[in-house]
Amino acid sequence: MPVIDVKHDLDALTLTIVADFAAPVERVWQVYADPRQLEKVWGPPTYPATVVDHDLRPGGRVNYFMTGPEGDKHAGYWLVTAVDEPDGFAFEDGFADLDFTPNPDLPASRNVYTFTAHDGGTRATYLGVYPSAEQLQQVLDMGVVEGASLAINQIDDLLAS
Repeated sequence: MPVIDVKHDLDALTLTIVADFAAPVERVWQVYADPRQLEKVWGPPTYPATVVDHDLRPGGRVNYFMTGPEGDKHAGYWLVTAVDEPDGFAFEDGFADLDFTPNPDLPASRNVYTFTAHDGGTRATYLGVYPSAEQLQQVLDMGVVEGASLAINQIDDLLAS
């Protein structure tokens, strides 16, 4: 399992997930840079993603939805704020209506994904910062740790293929 550590800090308003992959940084970068690869790992296995728009550059936007086992759809978006290919990128991640209009009733987070060479592979650090402790607690209660861990743990199979 790639996920080696998960920490949330309600005082610092952060959720940090660390994962190790047996692939070079450039290969891990491609998982996020290619929308077809991203679809295979964004969302847990029972909620596969469909990436509708993918513009991974500063000022760009990624729109996606996940489809649940009952056919229910849940949309989200990234507003890309920084890109340092292949070492990482930063973005706002939020929930959206099915037309990709941001849903202000659900938390949005500022995220920094960093990929560094480590022990012959890549260490990925996924940092999310929330506007308030209540909003961080809300996504924790929604199962973000479990869902994100299941999603990230799918990356190994993709890297091996």
